[in-house]
Amino acid sequence: MFRLQRRYVEDIIAHAREEAPNECCGILAGKDGTVVKLWRTTNAEHSPYRYSVDPKELLQIYREIEANGWELTGIYHSHTHTEAYPSPTDVRLAAWPDAVYFLVSLKDPERPDFHGYHIRDGQVTEVPLEIVEE
Repeated sequence: MFRLQRRYVEDIIAHAREEAPNECCGILAGKDGTVVKLWRTTNAEHSPYRYSVDPKELLQIYREIEANGWELTGIYHSHTHTEAYPSPTDVRLAAWPDAVYFLVSLKDPERPDFHGYHIRDGQVTEVPLEIVEE
């Protein structure tokens, strides 16, 4: 079970809506199992079909995570026309086996769908989420 504050879920969904029709992406950092910061990042692909975090932003985020003794807890992105499930490209490019990959689908923009997954060695496992107020 992964506990995630509602404000982060709402921010991810808002980011997805703002970037549509392109995919959005971002990073979450945490400590002791609690998310402490979310970064909205630039999708360097500027694409509705794939994402990659801008390398300069990623380096700055890594430095801040290390300086604060945090962990890279999660990576999020949106799917604008498909389900909130990792695509074959998402699986192939997954490079952080300990992170939770969060996906928000805007297939039905009025009812965004939000899920989390571990992607390890090409295997996708859904992570049960508990959305908490704080």
